[in-house]
Amino acid sequence: MASPPTIPISSPQSEPIATPAFRAFLSRLNTTVRHGFAQRRPWWELLDRSAFSRPDSLSDAVSRIRRNFSYFRVNYISLLALSLALSLISHPFSLIILLSLLAAWLFLYSFRPSDQPLVVGGRTFSDREVLGILVVSTIVVVFLTSVGSLLISAVLVGLAVVCAHGAFRVPEDLFLDEQESNNAGFLSFIGGAATSAAAAAAPAVASRV
Repeated sequence: MASPPTIPISSPQSEPIATPAFRAFLSRLNTTVRHGFAQRRPWWELLDRSAFSRPDSLSDAVSRIRRNFSYFRVNYISLLALSLALSLISHPFSLIILLSLLAAWLFLYSFRPSDQPLVVGGRTFSDREVLGILVVSTIVVVFLTSVGSLLISAVLVGLAVVCAHGAFRVPEDLFLDEQESNNAGFLSFIGGAATSAAAAAAPAVASRV
């Protein structure tokens, strides 16, 4: 007996959450990161053993650290990022929690269109309620779990390595333009990425205020 013909049923597919805004965010962030890494110094210059010596005093060590920060800032940020990455990879549960928290901020608040309210279990949440839940969740994750201590310890280890290198690396052979030295601080690379990310997310966030 022949089976009755099957009637095709098409289910509506949900559109990606703020795809243009999210793509703009990724594009600007990618551009900023590429520009920052273009300023990276050669690693062999960072690890030149002949350029290491013990500082004469604490003030000499601080002076070396400041000059080396200005010159090797992108390399130092890479070392800090490596320290964070190794710590998170060695603790997969903490990594999953942080990625989930970041995804919640991006897709539930920053890049969710203001005309698409969040509905969970038949209840509609306002933007203020979503923001409050995300803020409380972030505080709980960072300050009331082991994730916060893991991040702090990883940053401290990275800073210790960076400061030790900056104190013992003799900067006399480093040629840093005065303008670059004055305008580009140790966190300028991070600041540029944060500015680009904020600029990309501003339209979505401003519509909720």
